[in-house]
Amino acid sequence: MSRSTSVLTELLQLLPQWRSQMYFKASLTALSHAMEDQVLAEDDQPLVIASFQRERFYRQEAHRYRRIAHKSGQVYVLSAPETDFKHSSDVYETIAFQPDDSLAQEWHLVVIGRHYASCLICRERTHLVAEGENRAAMDNNRRFEGIWTSDRHVSQQAAQILLNHILDYRPELADKIRRAQEEYLICELTDRDHQEEPDPFVQRLVTYLQAGQYKLLKANRSLASKEHKERLINSVTASIRRSLDPEAILQVAVQKLGQGLGVCRCVVYRCKEADINATIEHEFLNSGISSIKGQKWPLKNNPLFQEALELRESLKIEDAIHDPRLPGDSIQNLVRECSIYSWLLVPIFYQSRLLGMLELHHCGPYTTTWKSEDVALVDAVATQIGVALIQAEAYANLQDLNEQLAALDRTRSNLVAITGHELRTPLSTIQVCLESLASEPDMPAEIRQIMLDTALKDAERMRKLIQDFLTLSRLESGRVNWNPEALSLSECVELAISHVHSRNLDNENPKISNLVPPNLPFVLADGEWLVELLSKLLDNACKFTGREGNVSIEVALGKSKTLEVTISDTGRGIEPNRLEQVFDRFYQEEGALRRSAGGTGLGLAICRQIVNGWGGEIWAESRGKNNGSQFHFTIPIFKDKTNDNPQNIAPKKSSRRPASKRK
Repeated sequence: MSRSTSVLTELLQLLPQWRSQMYFKASLTALSHAMEDQVLAEDDQPLVIASFQRERFYRQEAHRYRRIAHKSGQVYVLSAPETDFKHSSDVYETIAFQPDDSLAQEWHLVVIGRHYASCLICRERTHLVAEGENRAAMDNNRRFEGIWTSDRHVSQQAAQILLNHILDYRPELADKIRRAQEEYLICELTDRDHQEEPDPFVQRLVTYLQAGQYKLLKANRSLASKEHKERLINSVTASIRRSLDPEAILQVAVQKLGQGLGVCRCVVYRCKEADINATIEHEFLNSGISSIKGQKWPLKNNPLFQEALELRESLKIEDAIHDPRLPGDSIQNLVRECSIYSWLLVPIFYQSRLLGMLELHHCGPYTTTWKSEDVALVDAVATQIGVALIQAEAYANLQDLNEQLAALDRTRSNLVAITGHELRTPLSTIQVCLESLASEPDMPAEIRQIMLDTALKDAERMRKLIQDFLTLSRLESGRVNWNPEALSLSECVELAISHVHSRNLDNENPKISNLVPPNLPFVLADGEWLVELLSKLLDNACKFTGREGNVSIEVALGKSKTLEVTISDTGRGIEPNRLEQVFDRFYQEEGALRRSAGGTGLGLAICRQIVNGWGGEIWAESRGKNNGSQFHFTIPIFKDKTNDNPQNIAPKKSSRRPASKRK
């Protein structure tokens, strides 16, 4: 029973010279009311056929059609039932058509009287308003394609098509419909001049409404675009604020922006104004687009990058392939390899400081024009990224500062503990010895000598402690005047070993093996500090090695025209996870207050500062407790053609790379 062909299609087939036009819902409402008001104002008894899409639309106008029915006995209302609408013959005829009938997508009103005729035949081009949707917003966008005219012939043809539809649903109305056809459709006016033309006021009203609807639709689109922009910016802002990791911030930003704008490729990378290249580490790709992640991106030789920096704002390139600013073969090759048809570069600044670059690529098959609202959106996102990166950087700096403060607090604690032990203990001993000498004048000479020797020994211990403090302070503050010169490393080693023996005459030191070859090239260093370095490393090795153990010193050819000096021992060793900490100030391998070997924990810190002074590296190696340890440092070879001949020294392969210079 339902028909798939619309009334508008059937009418245009009968009247091929007619062309449909577009109407907004507000315009059709005004036209319908004008036609209905004409019926109510005239004394004529016209044929009225009204087709509503849904019962809910009919209910809004039901009261008007009760009034129209008092004017004429030929009133027909069609609608798709939703609740109680059905076939009936009350004050007017109601026809309930099936929801799948083409009438469900149409809006019709036909009025044919003796002195006037008009029809409105339309088919909707937008979807119907669903339950629960914002009907006011949707109604502004509802548009219909159709014909509105006062031509009697067109109105009669439209009425005939609709009456045939009514007969399909209600064949019992055949007699009534036949009378309507005879009265309103068969007889035609012979004098066309007596036909009334459409009301000019109605025409002007429709024109005004149409223009107003177009403006309203344009405004709605603008508001929707702004809403989309705000929603996207808020989404990016909320996402990047959930993290203080710069890498996570950049990835979230590029993903959200790429999805929001639907671009082919969106990339972001960190860079500075003077950088030659940057590495693409974060990108968004649309389906079918090749990835450039990990690729080196030219900056210094990229005229677009340089222009964006100079302008300090976004740069749009509509046609990257033929852009005159890209004459270089390398950039053109890049454009072709990455299929960049259109290019948008947006620098990420924070208070005139370049933090990175945000790029959007359109990858064909044709070029595109970057919309101003999209560019403004990307600019806003770039600003948010800049703020987020600065916040992440400030947080990282704060973490570093906190770590430095924690290290400083540990240093302070160790300093208090060490000075409390290393200064108080010898001071107490000296005080006891001096008090004994002063209070007991009859003390035997041999005991008196023991007291004096003990006081002198502890006084020397205090002198060394204070000297280490002063030495480390000078080195760390940069107040040391280095006097580099060509030196014989072999002689410096011998001198250092001699110093170690002379300072430990009363102790039973382990055996020190000098394995340094005699044919070494000269080294470039300050002799005083080199001997101090060797002495402290040898002292340290002897202190933690029993008298049955061995300490050795050897030299091998290092890298980059350096010699690598290694001091090994067979002592107690170092845990692998503490190999870096042993060079910290006040570090004590057994703790600040539980020491069996004594010392301040400043010796290795001084050694590191000395090696840093000539640009060398120092590191420690050990396989753990009771497995001995090895301390390595590098020293530059003196550049003298007559004496730079280290070919007889075998290069040494270390088990690990030198540790980075810290502090």
